[in-house]
Amino acid sequence: MKDFRAPDIRNFAVVGHASTGKTMLCEAMLYSAGRINRLGSIEQGSTVSDFHPDEKEHRMSVHVTILSAEWLGRELNILDCPGAPDFVSEPLSALRVADFALLTLSGTNGIEVGADEVWEAAESYGIPSFLVVNQLDKEHARFEEILTEAQEHFGPRVFPMTLPVDAGPGFHAVLDVMRSEVITFPSGASGKYEETPASGAELERVQELHRQLIESVAETDDELMERFFENGTLTEEELRAHVHDAVQRRLIVPVFAVSAATNVGVARLMDFIAQYGSSPVDRAKVEGISSSGKPVDVALADTETVAFVFKTMNEPHVGSLSYFRVYSGDIIVGSELVNVDRGETERMGQLYRVNGSAREPVPSLHAGDIGAAVKLRNTHSGNTLCSSSRQVTLSVVEFPPPNTHGALIAQSKSDLNKLGEGLSVLHEEDPTFHHHFDAATGQTVISGQGEMQLQIAAEELKRRFNVDVDLGEPRVAYRETIRGKGDSKYRHKKQTGGAGQFAEVWMRVESSPAGGVQFTNSLVGTNVDRVFVPSVEKGVNTACTEGVYAGFPVTDVKVDFYDGKQHPVDSKDIAFQIAGKAAFHEAFLAAKPKLMEPLMELRIKVPEDAVGAVMADLSNRRGRVMGMESEGRFEVVVAEVPQCELYKYSGQLRSLTAGRGRHREKFSRYEEMPPDLEAKVVAKHSRKSSENGG
Repeated sequence: MKDFRAPDIRNFAVVGHASTGKTMLCEAMLYSAGRINRLGSIEQGSTVSDFHPDEKEHRMSVHVTILSAEWLGRELNILDCPGAPDFVSEPLSALRVADFALLTLSGTNGIEVGADEVWEAAESYGIPSFLVVNQLDKEHARFEEILTEAQEHFGPRVFPMTLPVDAGPGFHAVLDVMRSEVITFPSGASGKYEETPASGAELERVQELHRQLIESVAETDDELMERFFENGTLTEEELRAHVHDAVQRRLIVPVFAVSAATNVGVARLMDFIAQYGSSPVDRAKVEGISSSGKPVDVALADTETVAFVFKTMNEPHVGSLSYFRVYSGDIIVGSELVNVDRGETERMGQLYRVNGSAREPVPSLHAGDIGAAVKLRNTHSGNTLCSSSRQVTLSVVEFPPPNTHGALIAQSKSDLNKLGEGLSVLHEEDPTFHHHFDAATGQTVISGQGEMQLQIAAEELKRRFNVDVDLGEPRVAYRETIRGKGDSKYRHKKQTGGAGQFAEVWMRVESSPAGGVQFTNSLVGTNVDRVFVPSVEKGVNTACTEGVYAGFPVTDVKVDFYDGKQHPVDSKDIAFQIAGKAAFHEAFLAAKPKLMEPLMELRIKVPEDAVGAVMADLSNRRGRVMGMESEGRFEVVVAEVPQCELYKYSGQLRSLTAGRGRHREKFSRYEEMPPDLEAKVVAKHSRKSSENGG
């Protein structure tokens, strides 16, 4: 490819709800531009975008894929993004470096919740969106209804630049508003088209839309508006000269009618992108933070290099691959840049332009362009690379918190030792993937945005890191506490022939609303030397960590060590630790113990027609609805649900809402567990203790 500069570069992210044909749209673009010699297939795993093993296996996009093509003298850097909510980090990262969003909608399903999410993300980044109504070759395609929905949902500025002439099976022609023509695409999916003037009803329709387009474009400039009022219209030259500005100012949200699978309408979409789409020049300045913490502008024309790494991947036979956008200056092979976030210098080895799995070596990349570098030592997603003479950091992506959790069970100790490295790499590649060791349950817990994300993570651990793990249900971190008061007088005495052990601890416990465990002593006299108070406290803390009633940590308890006895020879630290732990056990069990379960606050965003099913499901999960909110065509249900009822909830929610529901969750509080469920948990702990000889 040529060595393009910023005015001729088009960086855009192809985003949308799952199964709206994003990858096939990108495939059709590549085919139309001559980058590939045939259209690939999702089912056959032969598309340029979905080249990773996990994508081929599951027949879905998992990673953002950078594609490149040339069209009408412009470089198209296409960022093909997954639509599944499990992999939401990918479109959020891609939109961070894109100059506009290409938002695909299903020609039968219309606007779905995934479209809302990426629309809002594009708005937050200050970039325009184009809408592409895809799959118009399907039965029950309903372009006109979806156009109306989009205008109601996204605003009256939504405007059709092309409309289908014959939506449904056999779809092969669009009505072009800019040209007032019918564009016909022959069979064979070549992407080539023929133009004929519109006539009859089609001419009347396109003339009315053309007039509306002129009115919208006239708003971009005061002088243009004056000419419009004077003449009642604009010349075609004036119209075309200002369409770009109208798009940038969101006076127009252009809509295109296509069928990516049959490559109908795609070439005209590409024409519009090349001629009127955003370039890096349209956002020539971005805000950064200087090394002194002050806001600074990073300008496209600056000579010092500033680049943002938006994605890292570890590729077989290549190693770490860092994808970045250059915001100012040039990146040259062999140059050294400072990773401001890590405080380290990175040498830029080989640089690449990328097209799926294919990489084309280049000597340099200029401001506004997107490319990749290999084997950067300590650079990860979200890092800023700069010239040493100007060190700034660019804003990072804010990712949603995890809402789905699973437990990893390693099959051997050697697998356990390798697990940490694999998990760290997966988190670097997808920042919404989290992992931690839960000391309360003794499990390695992984968390993310959906069950498919966790399943693929477990598969990747096996495939790439040779770690044999099973994915199961995480244990719930219950808490133990008491309803009343308890007392114990415990004597520990051990004689083994040599030095013995002796300690006697008198202890009271009671419920405490202050939270945690408050240890006090009210010793008087000389029955127990005060040097043993820390020993007793250590024994109590051990008991509280291990649990007394059901093997879970203790909370909301006040402990008073009020008396005891000691032996002048046999009393020692370990003896009072043992006695303190045992005394606490006895007092705790005498104080009417109970289990507390964690409650999660859920915000569930669903279409109005699915609210009833979601509410019924929440009731079955012992959930309590706290309120309802409206967000456009969607309802948000706010509820509290016990954590133990939420395993695989994201999958169930999608099933209830035909894939249109999303939820977020966060810890709310602990609440007393129902007696029947508590009994089951306690019985399970007792059986486990018996099996272990406890």
